[in-house]
Amino acid sequence: MAQVFRDALGVPHIRAHDVHDLADAQGEVTARDRGWQIEVDRLRAAGRLSELIGRAGVAWDVFARRARLDDTARRAFSALDDETRTFIAAYARGVRRGMSAAGAHAEEFAALDRAFGTDRLLEPWHDHDPLGVLHVAHALFSPFPSLLWREHVAATLGDAWVDVLSGDEGDETEPTSGSNAWALAGTRTASGRPVVAGDPHRLFELPGVYQQVRLACDHDGIDVVGLAFPGVPGAPHFAHTGGAAWGITNAVAHSVEVFREQLRRAGDGYEALGPDGWSPADVRRSTVHVRGGDDVAVTAIETPRGCIVTDLRPDGDALVGWSVRHPARTRSDLGARALLPLLRARTASDVVSAFESWVDPVNRVLAADRDGAVLSATAGLVPDRPRSERRRALDGASNAPARDRRPPAATRVAEVAVDANERPAEPAVDLGWAYASPHRARRISRLLAELRPDGVEGFAAIWGDVDSGQRHALLPLLPDGPLSGSAARAREALRSWDGRMDAGSRAAGVFAAWRGALVRALVDHPALAALSAPHGFGAVFDPWMAVAGRVAGALPRLLRHPAIADRALVVDALAAAADAPPWGDVHTMLPLHVLDDVAELAGGASRGAAFATPLSGDGDTVRCTGSTPGAVDRAWRGSVARWAWDLDDRSRSLWSVPFGTSGDASSPHAGDQHAAWVHVRPTRITTDWRFLRPDLSTGDA
Repeated sequence: MAQVFRDALGVPHIRAHDVHDLADAQGEVTARDRGWQIEVDRLRAAGRLSELIGRAGVAWDVFARRARLDDTARRAFSALDDETRTFIAAYARGVRRGMSAAGAHAEEFAALDRAFGTDRLLEPWHDHDPLGVLHVAHALFSPFPSLLWREHVAATLGDAWVDVLSGDEGDETEPTSGSNAWALAGTRTASGRPVVAGDPHRLFELPGVYQQVRLACDHDGIDVVGLAFPGVPGAPHFAHTGGAAWGITNAVAHSVEVFREQLRRAGDGYEALGPDGWSPADVRRSTVHVRGGDDVAVTAIETPRGCIVTDLRPDGDALVGWSVRHPARTRSDLGARALLPLLRARTASDVVSAFESWVDPVNRVLAADRDGAVLSATAGLVPDRPRSERRRALDGASNAPARDRRPPAATRVAEVAVDANERPAEPAVDLGWAYASPHRARRISRLLAELRPDGVEGFAAIWGDVDSGQRHALLPLLPDGPLSGSAARAREALRSWDGRMDAGSRAAGVFAAWRGALVRALVDHPALAALSAPHGFGAVFDPWMAVAGRVAGALPRLLRHPAIADRALVVDALAAAADAPPWGDVHTMLPLHVLDDVAELAGGASRGAAFATPLSGDGDTVRCTGSTPGAVDRAWRGSVARWAWDLDDRSRSLWSVPFGTSGDASSPHAGDQHAAWVHVRPTRITTDWRFLRPDLSTGDA
């Protein structure tokens, strides 16, 4: 038995008798609010997205089948303990009911039926599907696509260029993803109890990546507010249980191994060359059914090292592909055993203990509790490899998979902790290869020291900080000496600039235009032009192989490189940037929607057009609003939630998302949080049940 209530923002507050009723109700509510979104992710996991959206889904479906995402989810579900399996199955049961009642009637489904001229009936969810959605959320979140980029660099330019284009020296790397998190111990707060806060950085997707939710059940003593993955029960990344609270950032760990595989045909199958010679590979053939198009045959090959996720290419008498060894697959474990213990956590130690069963991606965790404990931990599994073996793919013919290991135990935070995807100072948790620039971490630490906030109310200035990190590496490259009129004007604007990427700043616009012009010039530079050759890994990896974004990330190093350094190139870019408009004129939000890629629906307005708001910030500022310099000035990634947990009084806690709680564009809650998100004004969380209204359409209310 469960009751569902809503607050003024439409956030569902679920009150159930036990955890199984709670999961059931959460599944139903999610299907009603986000039916389109969770069905898309469920089909992604199954490699069947093309059955819904046509040719636009083929590249993903081919990858999903090669990586065997659905098979991994099924294995992980079967391997669960009885309580967790029943919990997840109850969520799927609620989804089935919610999809039948409301979710299946989302306008996106109807639009596709009209475009293709056929109706596609939705199939009921399987009990393992929530794990498939969890797997989809993380399948390409590890650094392995960037490792493939390094393989492409080595193949086209030579190994010496790998560090130039993919290193992480100083403040020079423009990260393609990231998050912020910080914690203050009670010695730094007015209440004497800790606070924890942060914001995850992902793609701006419609509907939003995270779902605000409250989950309570009297029998188990659970009362949690947090941010859930739509389609997955619980709130694994960010939540406040009343007694404890936590948040995560990506540890940027080398969490999956990549092997260069040599294959040869053997009858109607394949053999792979390993350390002990040739051995049979597991081959599974399937067909992607493409709505409105021709079917696509997929051959999924798994060697003793992992699933081959790339296209195959000829290499003499053999074939070559790249396999990925993913701990979630080899262990049949997606980390779902952490879901219930996290909901039941009462102390920071409980949170860390729950995350001991986490698998991937590897995350840094900040946890705190009402008794004053603040802990910093790294959660997940990593292959036990030295740093030198994380840089490039390993040769499958001479390397066996490594054993997995867990990071060391949590450490206690005495006063302040900050995580922002930077290289950790502690070697024991330096588990990756290239990290984000330390600029965000240093900037947050500096603001915490200078502003001395003593509670969550003082965090807006941190979330909203737009101090540019990359300028420290780029502005010293401005040329001295006489310049022509337009180049001189641009140089003067940059030399007098305060370094803030404010939407209304013309100097910030000049900086961005100068940077963009430099990127475009380098993409076409003879020393780098070979990078634009086809990478041959498969279409799903195209975003990671986009040369402009990679050049932008390494721009200062490239401009100093002997093969590129050229004063005329810098001057020409200045002249091109002199008349740039204020930054916010071109730096507007670019929310992504699955249907925007469907050719059969082309011609209409983008579904994110209503949110094309001018934004302050940049890819490396604390207020992350990332674009692709030299290609796209609009912001397509950034803070997909902001959260601040007060351990003294949960009702003082804050949260915010870029759009709203509903995935229905006609709902008043589809975008009612957007303006507050733009102006960095998170909302206090309503926790008193008396101030909530019953939702009579869901549960037993």
